[in-house]
Amino acid sequence: MGRALKSKLEVAGIYLTVLVMFAVILYPLLWAVSISLNPGTSMFSAKMIPDNLSLEHYRWLFEDPRSNYVLWYRNTLIVACFNALASVILVGLVAYVFSRYSFAGRKSSIYAVLLMQMFPVLMGMVAIYLLLNLVGLLDTFAGLVIFYVVGGLPMNVFLVKGYMDTIPKDLDESAKMDGAGHLASYFRILFPLTCPILSVVALFTFMAPFMDFLTPRIILRTPEKFTIALGLFSFINDKVGNNFTMFAAGTILVALPIATVFLFLQRYLISGLADGATKG
Repeated sequence: MGRALKSKLEVAGIYLTVLVMFAVILYPLLWAVSISLNPGTSMFSAKMIPDNLSLEHYRWLFEDPRSNYVLWYRNTLIVACFNALASVILVGLVAYVFSRYSFAGRKSSIYAVLLMQMFPVLMGMVAIYLLLNLVGLLDTFAGLVIFYVVGGLPMNVFLVKGYMDTIPKDLDESAKMDGAGHLASYFRILFPLTCPILSVVALFTFMAPFMDFLTPRIILRTPEKFTIALGLFSFINDKVGNNFTMFAAGTILVALPIATVFLFLQRYLISGLADGATKG
C-alpha cells in the first residue's frame, strides 16, 4: 500500500469517526426539538417532522399560572452563578497557595487532594445532609451552593494548580519586590494569566446545577426552591401524567444560558482545556 493511499484512508477514517460521533450527538437533540414542537403530550405519537408545528408547550411554560418553570429557571440561575463565582475565587486562591508556597504538610495536603478525587462526592451525602441540617442550611440555596463548591474543589484545585506551576515564579517575585502583597501578586499577576483555566472551571461549575438532579432532590424540600432538573421531573412522573412534550420544551430552553456562557468565555476555553490537559 502506497504512502499516499494510506494517508487518504487515515483521513477518511478520521472523518468517518467524526461523522458518526456527530450523528450520535445530533440525533437525540433533533428528536428533543421535534417532540417539543409536537402537539399533545405523548412522546410515542411524536414525529421527527411534525405535521402541525406548535409552540403551545413553550407558551405554557411562561404564560400559564400553574407553571413554575420561570421560578425554577430563576432558582437554577442563582445557584449556578453563585457556584461559578465562589468556585473560581476559592479554587484560584487554594491552587495559588499550593503552587507558590512551601509550608508544613503541603505535600500531604496535595496527596489528600489527589485521594479525594478518587471517591465520588455522593459517598458522603448522608454526612453532608446531617451537617447541613445541623447548621440550618438544609432546603436553602446556600447549602446547595456549598455542596457544589466543596464537592468540585479537589478536581478543580488539582487542574488549576498544574496550570499555575507552568507560570514562572519570577513574575511573583518581581511583583513582591515592587511592594505587592500576596493577594495583590495573585490578582494582578497570576489571575490574568490563569483566566483560560479558570474559565473552564467557571463553565463546568455553572453547568452543574442545570444537569444535576440527585443533589437538589436530597437537599431541597420546598417546591418553590426547586431547580430546573427537579421541576422538569414533575412533568414526566405519574402525578402529572407523563407530559413528555412539555418536558422536551423545558429541556431545550436549558441550553440557552449554558450556550451564552460558553460563547462569552469561548476565547479562553479552548486554550484552557488544551493547556490544562498538557500542563496538569
